Amino acid sequence: MQAKVKKWIVQLASGANVATILVMLAVGYSDRLNPASHPLMATLGLAFPVFLTINAAFLVFWAFFKLRRTLIPLIGFVACFGPVRTYIPLNVNSNATDSCLKVLSYNTFMWGGGEATEPQRWEMLNYVKEKDADILCLQEANLGGKFQPTIDSLLNSIYPYHDIKEKTTIYDRLAIYSKYPIVRSERLMYPQSEDFSQACWVAMPGDTVLVINNHFATTGLTEAQRQEFKSMLKGDLRTKQMPGLGKSLMHKLGEYAKIRAPQVQFVAQFVRKHKGQSIILCGDFNDSPISYAHRCMAKELTDCYVASGNGPGISYHRNAFYVRIDNIMCSEHWQPLKCVVESKVKTSDHYPIFCLLQKLRK
Repeated sequence: MQAKVKKWIVQLASGANVATILVMLAVGYSDRLNPASHPLMATLGLAFPVFLTINAAFLVFWAFFKLRRTLIPLIGFVACFGPVRTYIPLNVNSNATDSCLKVLSYNTFMWGGGEATEPQRWEMLNYVKEKDADILCLQEANLGGKFQPTIDSLLNSIYPYHDIKEKTTIYDRLAIYSKYPIVRSERLMYPQSEDFSQACWVAMPGDTVLVINNHFATTGLTEAQRQEFKSMLKGDLRTKQMPGLGKSLMHKLGEYAKIRAPQVQFVAQFVRKHKGQSIILCGDFNDSPISYAHRCMAKELTDCYVASGNGPGISYHRNAFYVRIDNIMCSEHWQPLKCVVESKVKTSDHYPIFCLLQKLRK
């Protein structure tokens, strides 16, 4: 009797594990779907860590319960290697050299917004100062008010060259600061939109580098919806409320993924147009590593975090949306040595992403 029960448990768990892997594969490769045609399906990538965790739990379960069955989750990880590596890469970092380029991308959320205290804003500024990046790309970088001159003064004292572009929302300022001369800049106006990305040509020793700074369309969720999502995850909502809320959130996320798609396509096309040039691309994609937006750009450039980072690298950390949406990418002219998302400064809803790049010989 006991043997029959054990056999039944093994068969049931095996079936559940295989089903988990099939769903993990479908979700992991959902970044192939264009949100313009499949807005809801294109948001499935947000669920990837759930199935990744379940499959890892099965691996532990089989290790203690029936060792040979560990092959099932292991085969699942191999079959889903691409999405797994994109979401949670593991790398051995190369040693930094004196000649490497330091790049920092940071969505400052208006330097913490109206709720931030002056000491918190100074903490953010001191962090930027300490990193001493050669190229600094900022999004949502305009606070306004009496503290803005302090921000501008400090950044201008570090960086002799900068290009600032105000977006349609006054606080959504895109800014590129550089220790090297900016010889040209351009607004990359998205099709059928007043929104844009920012491009600067930076003259470095022996090369002119095209730096592109992005802040693609938001998720569209209101603060109330974000709080509801957080409550849903914590189990604070009634069971009958959850399906309706989940469906509403998915529709909203799909709707805005559909808006982001042509923006990302436009910038990717701009990158292709400048193929052969040295390119560094930064910014807030407002989309997970398993998304059409990320895949579209990663087809053109190397994702520095995937190439030289470790772990999930969560860069957005508010209202239970814990995901890496901030990126640094580069052309084949550069080798990423180390890329980290640094969580010690928490005032913004984003953590900054910092990368060391080594210029490769032509």
